[in-house]
Amino acid sequence: MLITEKVAYLKGLMEGLGMDEKSKETKIIKAMADILEDMALTLADIEDETAELYEVVDALDEDLGLLEEDLFGEENHHHDGCHCGDTLYELVCPSCGEEINIDESLLAAGKMECPSCGENLEFSFEEDDVPDDAE
Repeated sequence: MLITEKVAYLKGLMEGLGMDEKSKETKIIKAMADILEDMALTLADIEDETAELYEVVDALDEDLGLLEEDLFGEENHHHDGCHCGDTLYELVCPSCGEEINIDESLLAAGKMECPSCGENLEFSFEEDDVPDDAE
């Protein structure tokens, strides 16, 4: 039984009891039942909207998967941590000591903000900086 149905059943029970309409207790109980009904209707609306959102997210996920396959090929599709062939470089923030992995595009930019502490980092790269075993 849905919450809206339970509230409707409760209101029906209250009407069937023949409660004194003028008593303070009856007025309070009826007001509480009205509030429960409003809450149940709101919850039902939220459940419906959530179900619609799940459908949209599933459709978007499927579309994104197809797009990834088109762009990167099936072999790179949905791999965790996939950088699609980019070489990653590690640097350490001099302010907070955070180890940061950057790709070639960030390296070429020569600067970035530390994601941990916000420090502005500037760096340069020369081929001589790459260890022999990294190639």
